[in-house]
Amino acid sequence: MERNREKSKGMIQVYTGTGKGKTTAALGLAMRALGHGLKVYMIQFMKGNIRYGEVETARRLSPNVVIKQMGRETFVNRDNPDKIDIELAQKAFELAKEVITSGEYDIVVLDEINVAVDYGLISLETLLDLLDSRPPHVELILTGRDAKKEVIERAHLVTEMVEVKHYYGEGIHSRKGIEV
Repeated sequence: MERNREKSKGMIQVYTGTGKGKTTAALGLAMRALGHGLKVYMIQFMKGNIRYGEVETARRLSPNVVIKQMGRETFVNRDNPDKIDIELAQKAFELAKEVITSGEYDIVVLDEINVAVDYGLISLETLLDLLDSRPPHVELILTGRDAKKEVIERAHLVTEMVEVKHYYGEGIHSRKGIEV
């Protein structure tokens, strides 16, 4: 299948909110795009060295989809992030700029970027500059809780996942193949 970039205008999509499913929605979109011959690159901010099922799947579908984890295995302290967490987020953002401006990928997913901005690992202004400078054919997907008002205003599509009920409250932890 031939990718026709001239006819397609990339949009900015935001998946945010307290509910489960933001990354999953982005991955669903990626699967649909792959079926039409598009190329996808996902950068996972604040996620590292955890054997998520989507990372294993991406390895099998390579080179049409790439998932790059750019974080540590531990949670980031929102009020006092470790220096290494800031460095890893900055590195991830530099990679995002390279991937987006390269024009090689049709869809770029910045997974948990909203959280990275909310935690102060990436500045809002830097993210807004990136949104404004992306090539017109690149579909950009931003995931994570607490998307900033300015990001929502620039987006073409915003979906808020709302938690109504979650089994974590009953003490059920992440399950292989479901949450990881």
